[in-house]
Amino acid sequence: MLQRLAIRDYLLVESLELEFAPGLTVLTGETGAGKSLLVGALALLLGGRAEPDMVRAGATRAELSAEFAAAGRREIRAWLEEAGIAPEEDICLLRRTLEREGRSRAWVNGTPVTLAQLRELGEMLVDIHSQHAHHSLLRADVQRALLDEYAGAQDLAARVAEAWRAWQRAVEHSRQALAERDRMARDRAETEALLAELAPVEGDAARWAELSAEHGRLAHLQSLLQLAAQTLELLREGESAALTQISAARQHLAQMGEVDGGLLPLAQGLQSAHTEVQETARELQRYADRLNPDPQRQQELDRSMGEIHRLARKHRVSPPELPALAERCRARLEELDAARDSRQLSDAEAQAQAAYAEAADRLTQLREKAARALAKSVNAALKELALSDARFAVALEAWPEPRASGRESVAFQVSAHASLALGALDKVASGGELSRISLAVQTVLSSRAGVPTLVFDEVDVGIGGAVAEAVGRRLAALAAQRQVLVITHLPQVAACGRQHMRIRKAAANGSVATQVEALDRPARVEEIARMLGGREITATTRKHASEMLAQSKPA
Repeated sequence: MLQRLAIRDYLLVESLELEFAPGLTVLTGETGAGKSLLVGALALLLGGRAEPDMVRAGATRAELSAEFAAAGRREIRAWLEEAGIAPEEDICLLRRTLEREGRSRAWVNGTPVTLAQLRELGEMLVDIHSQHAHHSLLRADVQRALLDEYAGAQDLAARVAEAWRAWQRAVEHSRQALAERDRMARDRAETEALLAELAPVEGDAARWAELSAEHGRLAHLQSLLQLAAQTLELLREGESAALTQISAARQHLAQMGEVDGGLLPLAQGLQSAHTEVQETARELQRYADRLNPDPQRQQELDRSMGEIHRLARKHRVSPPELPALAERCRARLEELDAARDSRQLSDAEAQAQAAYAEAADRLTQLREKAARALAKSVNAALKELALSDARFAVALEAWPEPRASGRESVAFQVSAHASLALGALDKVASGGELSRISLAVQTVLSSRAGVPTLVFDEVDVGIGGAVAEAVGRRLAALAAQRQVLVITHLPQVAACGRQHMRIRKAAANGSVATQVEALDRPARVEEIARMLGGREITATTRKHASEMLAQSKPA
């Protein structure tokens, strides 16, 4: 329930703080006094769209805050916990600022939140109905949304719409696949030819390095053999070979060591060197023995290396990159095979269609059940609103083809008398009747919803007299279950309020500001008398106003 609303530097409001009571609160004032300003401020606090010109002239920032009682509202506590916001002793505090430059910020219980979060929480706290709902009620999409809301099927309707889009995407994929079948066939033929060309190098990234190493050895075979022979000559053959020289030097050091023992380690070092040179010579000999000239192998390697270089030049890659190119070709063929598989596409389309049908059928069942219940409740409300002869119905008609909104259209129909045929609202209902039908639908929906605070902004336009009294009683009955705020120009409705606030414009310091004051009973008599008699208030109008207050049962 809304307990407190504070506004600073918003439109014509310099500073305003209001406290609200349970039950029915009526807000009245002369035309142009700014009655709807409070509804606009509340809507802004609940995540509505902000405009820079909402900041009062001469101010740099508008500030709005509201305090809601949230005791026993488990869904609000759950939302706060999920958002990581600490509850404030069963109080929910909303605050929003708007800079003249256009920047807007919002908080819940002192924690910064996004506007999307603010709107999500706001939908749990307040439900606002404006006089424009009369005209929007004529739109088919609004009627369908209202029925889905009454049925509690908003989430299911959203799933139906998404399932329909998924189905259409599957249909489009199939259509595109068929339209591009020839292009895909050419693409496949080209890819297969390329892959066949790359077959010698496919799947072996190390083959190029091995071939290059072997080709290099064979290309320099003679020089390797010659250098090996020369090296062996230097190491172990001939009188001046390294092994001969090291052996002679080791003997000399051994003889010297017999005289000076300190030279023996040097002799031992030469012995180790002699052993290492011997091992090197043996390994070199084995290497030379393996270097057997093979002209045929050389020719094979020349051909293989030449083909690899040709492919690399043709496809503008380096030789080591050819296996990766072949791998990409193989992956592309798999993609083309999947796209060409008409069975796979048909299965995907059939699955998407089945998912849509299952969700749409469930939505149809909920709508059919809700249509009967909504019509029954609205007809009962119309009797209370002095339209006892009128008849309201919700018509469902199957579309020729399924749509994102479901399998059927939704149309609100009415007849002014039971003997007359039902017809569309815009064809049958007059302005006053449309206002009452809209109010009946709105109050039925609101009483079914769990939102604790309902706001009605001049939804009683176009009616008066006994009908206005019926509207007041209807709103009062609704206020027994919910907190209801009503902006009205009807004295019959104003008299039903438990709390009465008057809104007026006042000049101060060369500017005009909107002011709001809570009225006691004498002030209420004066205000209702003004609403009855205009500027000239007589004793008769005051008496009438007092009688209206006495006869009403504020909620």
